Amino acid sequence: MKKILIFASGSGTNAENIINFFAKKSTGTVVAVFTNNSTASVIQKANKLQVSTVIFSKDELNSGIVLQKVNNFEPDLIVLAGFLLKFPQNLIFAYPNKIINIHPALLPKFGGKGMYGMNIHKSVVENNEKETGITIHYVNENYDEGNIIFQQSVLLADNETPESVAIKIHTLEQEYFPEVIEKLLTATSNL
Repeated sequence: MKKILIFASGSGTNAENIINFFAKKSTGTVVAVFTNNSTASVIQKANKLQVSTVIFSKDELNSGIVLQKVNNFEPDLIVLAGFLLKFPQNLIFAYPNKIINIHPALLPKFGGKGMYGMNIHKSVVENNEKETGITIHYVNENYDEGNIIFQQSVLLADNETPESVAIKIHTLEQEYFPEVIEKLLTATSNL
């Protein structure tokens, strides 16, 4: 069974969804959740689902300590699900094409440093976009610039708010993120 590691910084709704999805599958299992936020709700969600958690600092991420902890789990795939820190090169080089991220917009639009969560949804509304969506992509050394694996769009009404856009994006994330992860795990040539 393939081993999945999740990195998350916040509420953990995507992490929880992925853990629950793979609990019913034989293709993979979430072996741990890594977080840089000791007060993140993702910790309680993972503990409730009996998935171990690893809490670390930004310094530990960049110094190679986190890489050593990741290596202990021997992951087949590392999934960033609401992880807000820039991923360090030592991890990217150690796991080429084995680290993916979900971005709550249709890249290359609304990507880059500072473009996360409600910042993105506000920008989408302010720019009068007719559609938005999710992008699942490989992680490289630059924010949101890795090769795109999957995109799914959703149409926007004229009266959207950042909050209504967030709900539409969350629905797409919940539906498609676990399925795309499963496809990557079963396409063994990719891992």
